[in-house]
Amino acid sequence: MNMQFHRKLPIPQEIKKQFPLSEKAAAVKAVRDEQIAKVFTGESDKFLLIIGPCSADREESVMDYVSRLVRVQEEVKDKIIIIPRIYTNKPRTTGEGYKGMLHQPDPDKKPDMLEGIIAIRSLHAKAVDELGITCADEMLYTDNYRYLDDILSYVAVGARSVENQDHRLTSSGISVPVGMKNPTSGDYSVMLNSIVAAQGQHTFIYRGWEVSTTGNPLSHAILRGSVNKYGSSKPNYHYEDLQRLCVMYAEKNLKNPACIVDANHSNSNKQYLEQIRICNEVLHSMRHSAEIGKLVKGFMIESYIEDGSQKIGGGVYGKSITDPCLGWEKSRDLIYSIADQL
Repeated sequence: MNMQFHRKLPIPQEIKKQFPLSEKAAAVKAVRDEQIAKVFTGESDKFLLIIGPCSADREESVMDYVSRLVRVQEEVKDKIIIIPRIYTNKPRTTGEGYKGMLHQPDPDKKPDMLEGIIAIRSLHAKAVDELGITCADEMLYTDNYRYLDDILSYVAVGARSVENQDHRLTSSGISVPVGMKNPTSGDYSVMLNSIVAAQGQHTFIYRGWEVSTTGNPLSHAILRGSVNKYGSSKPNYHYEDLQRLCVMYAEKNLKNPACIVDANHSNSNKQYLEQIRICNEVLHSMRHSAEIGKLVKGFMIESYIEDGSQKIGGGVYGKSITDPCLGWEKSRDLIYSIADQL
């Protein structure tokens, strides 16, 4: 077998016992989870902003960034719920490049999965303990979700994972909102089938256990654009795209129809400054159509302290080492602008 087994890693229960979530943090999470859930059920008309770096790289700069979001959250709390993106594992199309803090807690050093597990739990826990805010992460690996399941308030399933049976069934056993991105092909039916699966009840094998789930009624769509057969980006945030999603949702008769619009990735062709224009266009569509206004619950925005991106070792504090991000000043102004338009 062309695979070397280095060491057996602690199971999630052991890591949680070693690094427990404080009572204070658990109380914060309970309140936040209820507030966020009410947005998806329609009990709250607040708007969600899932915003933050393309990938979390260094604890110091990520915590600095999140602390800035917390200050802005206080100013817009009547209209917006901010869910910081602390994405600790990064899907790589070719398998090459930085795979996230889970793999490399220090991007300048070799991978260390045990240190990575500890680092991502520590970072998410600090955001709650020290800043009083729960965050979002991507469920890239279903087995690893249990290391963070008591901390996260939002989970995303990526475009390359949304067709995977493990992701769909695991999502059905998660109690917080799970956003299903459309696949890179752009096929809405794949995304909606994933939501059907996530909202259903299942029995399956998870981490060596036979488990059963009751379904996740907060599972929903994330529109992130697509690519055609030539690899060119095709956006899906326009009025017609949102209208079509409304129709397809109705045909599926799903619980809590909801959509988050990802303003970057293939929607912006990774032109990070376009995120501002895209958010404004979607807000206009929401004002024009009550149906779209009811469906769209928020935006996903890639943002960090500095504009753009750099290579690993670039040395610029708070600048993305993966996809380019909107810098802090522009991000702050965009949050205020969104609040003014709601």
